[in-house]
Amino acid sequence: MRVEQFDYALPPELIAQAPAPEREQARLLVVPPNGGPALHSSIAELAEQIAPGTLIVVNDTKVLPARILGTKEGSGGKAEVFLVRKIADVDNGAGEPSQRWRALARASKALRPGTRIVKEALVIEFEGKAEDGLFEVRLWTRDGSPIDAARSSAGQVPLPPYIKREVSPEDAHRYQTVFARAEGAVAAPTAGLHLTQALMKRLESRGCEIATCTLHVGLGTFQQVTVVDLDDHPMHSEYFEVTRALAAAIARARDRGAPVLAIGTTVVRALESASDRDRPGHVRACAEETRILIQPGYSFTVVDRLLTNFHLPKSTLLALVCAFAGTARVLEIYAEAVKEYYRFFSYGDAMLLDRSRAAR
Repeated sequence: MRVEQFDYALPPELIAQAPAPEREQARLLVVPPNGGPALHSSIAELAEQIAPGTLIVVNDTKVLPARILGTKEGSGGKAEVFLVRKIADVDNGAGEPSQRWRALARASKALRPGTRIVKEALVIEFEGKAEDGLFEVRLWTRDGSPIDAARSSAGQVPLPPYIKREVSPEDAHRYQTVFARAEGAVAAPTAGLHLTQALMKRLESRGCEIATCTLHVGLGTFQQVTVVDLDDHPMHSEYFEVTRALAAAIARARDRGAPVLAIGTTVVRALESASDRDRPGHVRACAEETRILIQPGYSFTVVDRLLTNFHLPKSTLLALVCAFAGTARVLEIYAEAVKEYYRFFSYGDAMLLDRSRAAR
């Protein structure tokens, strides 16, 4: 489909630069499944919008403290390294542990093989460039301390590029979900940022079941679509895992006729990628990479409802939401959200949608 079909006008002042004071204070736009006016609510009232018995699936990925502002060893020049994904644990040749990563980086002068960037105890040595255009770097510590601990101490949470401010201490907490467990993402699964432990307990008290999957959000989530036709977009790869326990939970939901609610588009990508072709509505237990591109015309088999934030114009995530609930309907709701001054993108408000019949 033509990318221009997923465009809308967004005043810059509606791009949220900080989270709501409390997670549950974010606004919630509830979209009825059969047309009609949307309901203006809040995350604090989400439980009242969820049917008892619903299976709620969250993404337990944890955002890496991936942005490291260090200095060049020797010259003291400033440099920024953005760790993207870990490749392997390796020996540095002297019997000491190190890690190999793919990374983005920038400095005042070219970063050549052998260049070292230091921050506190952490050392990052550049080894060259990989086929994907990212730098290959190796990490170790000067004092022999644990690499992961040194990396966490030296790094910052990498806020999205549309947040035009410096990282604050609050971001280390608020740009993680309360159920974050498996470190590996470079961006948060933002719909999950709204949930609290108290809210999940209220959902469970209403008879809902909560399960987890893992999808490590990659740099591609911010990749601008530059093609005219979305079919020509080089979709990014992301690692995901669906456990046997989650597959069993979905099977139980199907047995009791309960819907599956995905908390965010990352959960949709994981569950639909794991869809069991031999048993529609079910998933396979698996751990693999996905390049799934979901756009209007896609037939959903697993996800029935979706809680999601408001996404960038002309983005693959907006195309996914349009595929789920209908392009005309979604853009109509987006126009209403703009009119009612909802807050957009990662730290913004949310909407609750049902899958359209056309997407079944």
